[in-house]
Amino acid sequence: MHPFVRGSLNQSHFDSDPFKDMKISDCRVLDDVGDRSACPQCHKSRKYFCYVCFLPVIELQGKIPQLNLPVHIDIIKHRREIDGKSTAAHAAVLAPKHVSIYTYPDIPDYDSEENVLLVYPGKHAKTLPELFDNRKCPNLPFKKVVFIDSTWNQSPGIYKDPRLISLPTIVLRGRVSQFWRHQKNKPEYYLATIEAVHELLVEIDAEANATYDGKYDDLLFFFRFMYNKIQTMYDRDKLLSYKRRGELKTKNS
Repeated sequence: MHPFVRGSLNQSHFDSDPFKDMKISDCRVLDDVGDRSACPQCHKSRKYFCYVCFLPVIELQGKIPQLNLPVHIDIIKHRREIDGKSTAAHAAVLAPKHVSIYTYPDIPDYDSEENVLLVYPGKHAKTLPELFDNRKCPNLPFKKVVFIDSTWNQSPGIYKDPRLISLPTIVLRGRVSQFWRHQKNKPEYYLATIEAVHELLVEIDAEANATYDGKYDDLLFFFRFMYNKIQTMYDRDKLLSYKRRGELKTKNS
């Protein structure tokens, strides 16, 4: 999880079904997956998709959403991020033509590219409305957006890399994370990477077209499935890591 936003939340409660108003494809196809099977490329045993090759298992090929995005997304993972637990892979599996994942320090030299933004809450970061200068633009003023996939404590070391620190930065709106693995003592608006990518695209669409119609909600296809699975498998009253901090405060007040 990572703080892709700056400031306070714009949501003050925790919905029992945080995805109910989203246009996410029916994920019951994932319930039908049987035993683990071999990745078609690396042949390692996987359940739904390979989080190294970013391919769905053969049983799911042609059955899961495939999205086209308006910008290219680069995700830079800290080398200590566990591949199987990172939600960055969701983006690469669901939008393979528009998402690239790198493990730091093996990253592109962004100094040689134009129109690249970094999502990072630095002191000079702008919001998307500020970037669009409050005008509706048919063409986006950038071609690629970079995310850092790491804990908050790890992210400054990556951000200070000369290949990144000179990039213009943006921050996203505050939104409550629904991720089940909260960082200890960190706010609930520290988003999982796939949540942040989704939020970016929602904001881009709202700025460019004045509204958002749910066209990128399928980026949360695996995320919603896993969220619901966690709620079924674990007693949230007993597992602190799966509780919303807002609920804890209410109980303790």
